[in-house]
Amino acid sequence: MDNIKQHIIKQIAQELDCGFDCYYNSKTDEIVAIPSFAQFSDEEDFKEVFSESLEKVEKHKTDFIKLETLESFESFKIMESFVEQLSDQNLKSELENILANKKPFKNFKHKVDHSEFRQIWFEFKISALEKIVENQLDSGKASAQQCV
Repeated sequence: MDNIKQHIIKQIAQELDCGFDCYYNSKTDEIVAIPSFAQFSDEEDFKEVFSESLEKVEKHKTDFIKLETLESFESFKIMESFVEQLSDQNLKSELENILANKKPFKNFKHKVDHSEFRQIWFEFKISALEKIVENQLDSGKASAQQCV
């Protein structure tokens, strides 16, 4: 994989991790990141704040591939995969318990943020997101999600 493609995958993965939907133009390698609309209560404010980006995507919609923020179950699978590969049995056991109970996202984040595995978690999560982005860009799934 070339450096440009790897850079694009990294950038899209980081935007998705921040809660942004991404629109990727494979002809120009342009990425337009727009927060997931679900984060906004007022549609008019959303359209006003992101009008330039929305217009760009709308004007060239056949050139853009949309990559959306992960669904909850997809994020949960990444957390499960992280826990499975942990060698620290105490933390592994605690995180398995957290994932099996109420508020797993909040409690997982709190536990990992206050552990020595915080940076390892961030690297693992970004790596998993990059694989998802790469698969979407390489597969027909991304093409099928072109903006219409």
